[in-house]
Amino acid sequence: MRVRLVVTFVLVALLSAVTATALAYRDARTAVLQRTQNTAVDDLRERVAAVAAGFDLPPDQRSLSRFAAEVSEGLGARIVVARHQDLTAVSDAYADTEGRITAELRAAVRAGDGTRFQRVEWRGEPYLVVGTPVTYADGDRRTSGLEVFAITDLAAERDDTEALLDSVREGIVPVVAVAALLALLAAGTVLRPVRKLGRATRELAAGDLGSRVAVRGHDELADLARTFNETAGALQSSDAELRAQEAKARRFVADVSHELRTPLAAMAMVATVLEEDADQLPPDAARAARTVGAETARLSRLVEDLMEISRFDAGAARLNASETDLADTVRASLALRGWTDRVTLDLPEGVRAVVDRRRVDVIVANLVGNALRHGAPPVTVTLVVVGAGGGGAPGVGEGGERVVLEVADRGPGLPPEARERVFDRFYKADEARTRTTATTATATATATATGPAAPDGGSAPDGGPAPDGGPAPDGAPGPGAGLDGGQGSGLGMAIALENARLHGGTIEVEAQRPGGGAAFTLVLPLRRTDGEGEE
Repeated sequence: MRVRLVVTFVLVALLSAVTATALAYRDARTAVLQRTQNTAVDDLRERVAAVAAGFDLPPDQRSLSRFAAEVSEGLGARIVVARHQDLTAVSDAYADTEGRITAELRAAVRAGDGTRFQRVEWRGEPYLVVGTPVTYADGDRRTSGLEVFAITDLAAERDDTEALLDSVREGIVPVVAVAALLALLAAGTVLRPVRKLGRATRELAAGDLGSRVAVRGHDELADLARTFNETAGALQSSDAELRAQEAKARRFVADVSHELRTPLAAMAMVATVLEEDADQLPPDAARAARTVGAETARLSRLVEDLMEISRFDAGAARLNASETDLADTVRASLALRGWTDRVTLDLPEGVRAVVDRRRVDVIVANLVGNALRHGAPPVTVTLVVVGAGGGGAPGVGEGGERVVLEVADRGPGLPPEARERVFDRFYKADEARTRTTATTATATATATATGPAAPDGGSAPDGGPAPDGGPAPDGAPGPGAGLDGGQGSGLGMAIALENARLHGGTIEVEAQRPGGGAAFTLVLPLRRTDGEGEE
């Protein structure tokens, strides 16, 4: 903007200077020529009147030449041409006058309408030619047939006007320079508060809600700065209020989840006892006992998932990383849930990285569980290592190797509107899938998918993490990855993405593959200990 203001200011100043120069040149040239013309006309009239008083008509060649010479002497040796009928006399016998006295001027003088003049250019030089008829001294002012022409050289006047033009031209340069300096000063005065406002706006956009602009004066810029400060203040107040509400909401979820764990543990024990004795109960009571057990397990997983999400929101989630064989981790995750025979694996051996094994198990369980529930076979799991400069998620491990784990199916894929929301909390792309269907499936699978029995004869623990985010018990899945893949909680994919980000990675979604189905790709930076201890 500074450049535009300066250029505009300079152009306006230059245009004004050029216009003023042109007008001054025109007026000065007109004034000089007008003065010269008036002087030439008056001098010729007076000199002709003085010499013609003693001149006899009709003249001969000698007297006409003497008349022309006398008139020229009184005019400062200007070239004078005297004509009478067929006789012509020139004060300077060597001067060429034919090209300087035009036929139009001769005709005007011959008509006897008084003194006439004409500016002509002859051989590149300007001249003023003044012509006048000589009249008799009687009252009727009849023309005598004698015509007198005086030729005045205008080179001096031309030089004067050109010198004036050169002087004005030389004055344009300092005028433009002064205009540019004034433009810079004016631009600085105008743009300085604009730059400060822009800097404060960028700081506000970057998250500094305390950014303000000093208000000076009472002009439009001051009003703009004042409005900005009021807007920033209102935004800061709203942000503080929202942050406080968000913190209260997170704390509320964490507290409720924590308080529910003890009664849920008791409910789980009761439900386990009922399920063990379900075969001895009437059919309706047995079905109710199994339903209570399945829903209690689901509610327990939901509470654990809520607690895990609250740890992510509070920034309390931590990695318990160690160098791990990723292929073994994936196989163990599938085997724990009884999915090994339902999934096609392409897992190269020897791919080791520093990761949190429990959190990788959560990610695998959610991705594969979703593919099995909502997709169609074959479900494939592919593990590859991508070198520097290869494919993968932008910004993940740039400049180094990455681990890419793809889970794909051949089902209907994801609708376009679900692709952007698939990782939202409590979002379900299949709106037709009801809780009753999910509950029935869970209840049916309870007897086969609950894993090894606990020491007290009940079902295995659901693998909830320790309050400090430590690892789950051996062989147990973590939050968001129950033995059935976290079905029904609505938080599994959100937890999977948070776990990937905690590793410095991400999860990509291909909603509609060319061959049908959807693909979820986990991309993690490949970190190794390299003999330097665990990361």
